[in-house]
Amino acid sequence: MAPPQDTFQKEEMSVTMADAIPTPSEPRYPVTKRTLSPPARGSPPTEVALKTGQDHKNWRSRSLHRLFSSTEHLNPDAQLEEDARVRDSIQVLRMNDRGGYTVPAEGLYPFQWNWDSAIVSAGWAVFDEERAWAELETLFSDQWADGMVASINFIKFSDTYFPGPEIWGTPEKPSKTSGISQPPVAAMSARFLFEHAENQDLAKAKVEELFPKMLAWHRWWYKARDPEKKGVVAILHPWESGMDNSPAWDEAMKFPIDPELPPYVRRDLTHVNASMRPTKDTYDHYLTLLYKFKKAHFYDPDQLYWISPLRVTDLCVNSILFRANRDLRWLALQLGKEEETTEIEQWLDAGFEGFNMLWDEEAGLYKCQDQITGKLADAGISAAFLPLFAGVASKEQAAKLVENLERWLSKVKYAVPSLNPEDPRFDQLQYWRGPVWLIINWMISNGLRHYGYEELADRIKQDSIELTNKAGLREYFDPLTGDGCGGRQFSWTAAMCLAWLDRPAAIGIGHKLSGPKKQLE
Repeated sequence: MAPPQDTFQKEEMSVTMADAIPTPSEPRYPVTKRTLSPPARGSPPTEVALKTGQDHKNWRSRSLHRLFSSTEHLNPDAQLEEDARVRDSIQVLRMNDRGGYTVPAEGLYPFQWNWDSAIVSAGWAVFDEERAWAELETLFSDQWADGMVASINFIKFSDTYFPGPEIWGTPEKPSKTSGISQPPVAAMSARFLFEHAENQDLAKAKVEELFPKMLAWHRWWYKARDPEKKGVVAILHPWESGMDNSPAWDEAMKFPIDPELPPYVRRDLTHVNASMRPTKDTYDHYLTLLYKFKKAHFYDPDQLYWISPLRVTDLCVNSILFRANRDLRWLALQLGKEEETTEIEQWLDAGFEGFNMLWDEEAGLYKCQDQITGKLADAGISAAFLPLFAGVASKEQAAKLVENLERWLSKVKYAVPSLNPEDPRFDQLQYWRGPVWLIINWMISNGLRHYGYEELADRIKQDSIELTNKAGLREYFDPLTGDGCGGRQFSWTAAMCLAWLDRPAAIGIGHKLSGPKKQLE
């Protein structure tokens, strides 16, 4: 049997996405239907293989080895270094575990963050499958009635973060939440957990349980954030993008600050140097939006889209949503859900067209768009390369993206800076205005492999590994020096290390690591 593809490199991409946008005579998606079972990754598209017992365990070990590592030729010192980083990564997840959910970092981010948790679940899956599923279950435990999954679940009290639940003022459910969402990573994670499940019975049950919740969330995105049916959704708050402080909405954020904005005390600056965080003016704009939304009948989505002074088509959210739609469709096929499959395919069809509006031919980049003015952002950001991860770029567009990426990387030591290094706003330390983020690196690397740019994908992977070896499991990294920035002992950085450094031995390491908490950089 041939080894499986890289994580999240899905069969429908390899089968139908040679040039991303097919000719009218070509189907966008394969029409094969499957029973609910892990696929035979090297088999023909119509073949289904059931993996049980030792055969499945061997397949899973080979799968993890192929997906996550290239350690056959490591010298002993390098192998020991990677083993240490695997151990540290597992320890960080255990340290940040709060019983069913993982905080991004102690103190700085003391609650459950949406896309952090979904990404972290893949890290847990390397050594604790049940705990990985629990991460997704907890994420959806506070899903709103309209389908939204909030950016933050305020599950346990903490006064180390602002704005907390008392500022958001959302209706109380099992626990309070924020009033906006975040990039919908969960379907990608659910597919990953399912495809690499050792406990197939558990995986089947969890997929059955989670599928309608994930589908409802995706429906919410299109109903609440794309009522004009553009095929791409809007974010109404920078926090909704995950890339809070990006220059991509500098112009869109020039709306007036609420003159009645209540005084507030930021908590983030007690944990992180102010030079690495958004400015006070930026925070004033964040809170102006929050209070405006709060007044709109408790975040009524039918109102927010039209009253928000910020409405941006964000590349990060839309690339992840498109990729997640692919994976949700794949899960629907496993479950035999024909109507839902058709609905998701309609979203994908519309998404192909919607992404065309975001392509800047002159720059050779995708760009975010201010929906209110119709203008493309002037900033080239790392999310410009995420349409490769989504699989919506043509071969010609991919070549232009790679040309830009190579130019960027010639200006820095470590890939991939979150802003074009030639942009005068580039700041190697400030949140989303220059630093490297491993989760974005992982997505870009994955997309590059899909389009055949193996050497560039390998450079991004090696840079990412080197950053964690040099600076530890930090929130983000200086692309010029490799120094760590932001939070320490950061959960999704640990998860990405497991994704890139894992060997089957890590499964055993995970079960052995217990006892007193270990302090790590």
